[in-house]
Amino acid sequence: MVTGVSIAWWAALVGLALAIVLILRKLNATYALLLGAIVGCLIGGASLTQTVNVIVAGGQSVMGTIVRVLAAGVLAGVMMESGAANRIAKTIVSKFGESLAIFSMAFATMIICAVGVFIPVAVLIVAPIAIEVGNRLGISKLALLVALSGGGKAGNIMSPNPNTIAAASGFGVQPSQVMIGSVLPALCGLAMAVLLATLLRKRGAAPSLDEVDATDEDDKDLPPIGRALVAPIVAVALLVINPLGSLLHIDALASFQIDAMYILPLAAVIGLLAMRQGRNLLAFTKAGLGRMTDVVLILIGAGALGGLITNSDLSAQIVGLIKAWGVSGSLLAPLAGILMAAATASTSTGVILGASSFGASILDFGVSPVAAAVTMQAGATVIDHLPHGNYFHVTAQAMKMTVGERMKSVPFESIVGLTMTVAATLLTMVF
Repeated sequence: MVTGVSIAWWAALVGLALAIVLILRKLNATYALLLGAIVGCLIGGASLTQTVNVIVAGGQSVMGTIVRVLAAGVLAGVMMESGAANRIAKTIVSKFGESLAIFSMAFATMIICAVGVFIPVAVLIVAPIAIEVGNRLGISKLALLVALSGGGKAGNIMSPNPNTIAAASGFGVQPSQVMIGSVLPALCGLAMAVLLATLLRKRGAAPSLDEVDATDEDDKDLPPIGRALVAPIVAVALLVINPLGSLLHIDALASFQIDAMYILPLAAVIGLLAMRQGRNLLAFTKAGLGRMTDVVLILIGAGALGGLITNSDLSAQIVGLIKAWGVSGSLLAPLAGILMAAATASTSTGVILGASSFGASILDFGVSPVAAAVTMQAGATVIDHLPHGNYFHVTAQAMKMTVGERMKSVPFESIVGLTMTVAATLLTMVF
């Protein structure tokens, strides 16, 4: 992103800090990010015209991500509106039974998220089931939320969701490469979520009978499990052809380079036809697009703030500190993900800011693009659930918890994210 503008590093920090403060003050996140970028540019020495150029260039830098996110909206809309995601969740929980209740709920949320459903929505889908099971078995709401949120975080890093697309676009790799590289860290996160939830199962109050949702969707209105799985299976199968071909040195498969922009809507349509709901295509895609609107707007704001940071020497200053402290350059990617996601309380926004601001510096350390994308995305799950983000409040409402009750789960969710980050960093160092 070259605009011919040089902005002082301290001005970039001021702009970032202003954006964070405005988000905490409940200003719309897109406006907060844009205003932070504008103020940072102006106090950093840019003229009014140069500031516009920085903002526009920053927005343009995320267009590739936005296009793929909109494409992912088709799959997300089909999975959520058709009842396919709900069917998958109910099937998983029922098959594992009461003895593995905590594992089944964490695993169900992971799978729902991994097939392209946003993590807040995945928690919303599984939450009524979790509350009913928790009431029956006496499992605390704290343990239930740690299981659901931890499982969702695990699924989120290996899914065709906006954060994965942003990480891949930021480092010029395919989303499927990031998804495959995140599988083992995700499984480590799932194991940690189940362990923590098991230890917490008697800490705090269990859901009361009044909190059990008696209006939950009737099973007969949901598609059969075989048909519900068609869309995610087609999407995953097509996405992994190229990386598997490269891994196995099969030229025919390695040459299959169809972008996620094509694959995700195609898989959604095939899945919709398999569920015999083709007549609902327009309604479901409209619903999917509606769910993506807020994400796209935030990405534009994140791109603008990323433009400010990229046109400053902030990344050079941080790289200098890392070298002075003797810290491995491979840690810059996860650290950037942790800090940027914490600042914005958003995984995808944190990845966008981290990649656009520190991407070049990370690669200069000799870190491979795939390793950088995988570790940065994992890092973005460590503190992305803070109260100034929507996820905190959506999940609190889903589990019928007060703000105080919801705050108690924050450190345990961070442990799950940190587990995935450490696993991802170690794996990329070894391999």
